Amino acid sequence: MNVNSQLVDKFAIAISSLCVAHCLIFPILAVLIPSFITLGLESESMHFWMIITVIPSSIYSLALGCKKHAKISVFLIGALGLSCLLLAFALGGSILGETGEKALTVIGAIIIAISHVKNFKLCQKADDCKCHH
Repeated sequence: MNVNSQLVDKFAIAISSLCVAHCLIFPILAVLIPSFITLGLESESMHFWMIITVIPSSIYSLALGCKKHAKISVFLIGALGLSCLLLAFALGGSILGETGEKALTVIGAIIIAISHVKNFKLCQKADDCKCHH
């Protein structure tokens, strides 16, 4: 696995984790530290920029991994997670309700992180194989 793919997998895992933290921790921080709200992290623009960051990095690293280890299931798991994120963003709180939007976003982010962890591990195994040297 080339360094770029490993870095992108790690980056995508970090962004997915940040997404989960944002959805679950931000409301608690907003209640405990009211000035935290002034950062503007609760706005829809935050969701937009997370999606703009997650989609290309996930597609890139999962596609590279799929090419390397030939497990399309890992790519499809990631695509399912991305679909959850996009659906949560597109439908938003007005259709899903705030809880539904957060739940779908968290589920999508967790699925994406799982796919990147699987991708990372499979690619490491492919690199460790002595028959390729």
